[in-house]
Amino acid sequence: MTTSISRLSSKIPKNVTNLSRISSEDPKVNKKIKRVAVLGGSGSSAIQAAKRAKADAYITADLKYHDFFSAENQLLLVDGGHYETEQFTKYKIADFLKEKLPNFAIILANTNTNPVNYL
Repeated sequence: MTTSISRLSSKIPKNVTNLSRISSEDPKVNKKIKRVAVLGGSGSSAIQAAKRAKADAYITADLKYHDFFSAENQLLLVDGGHYETEQFTKYKIADFLKEKLPNFAIILANTNTNPVNYL
């Protein structure tokens, strides 16, 4: 399936990110998105891997100013926020452990550890 940048951003749940940190060489370009790479938390170290994987967009967090240049107009970078991109990971890990270790007790914390409050 192919989608546009604006359609991709509309598909990301608002509780994951406020999408205020999207980069594209020209935001008016209606580049088609076919492949999306995702790495929760701080993912600037994997920009090159996303490029090698021929991703059209890369959703991660904690990107710095110069990280956006390293995309070299080959992929769209989306910085969705550190906590926002990691918050669902614990559920994936718990599901995996329940499947592999059905007699293993798992207790998930409900504490919000995000130090960032959006205005």
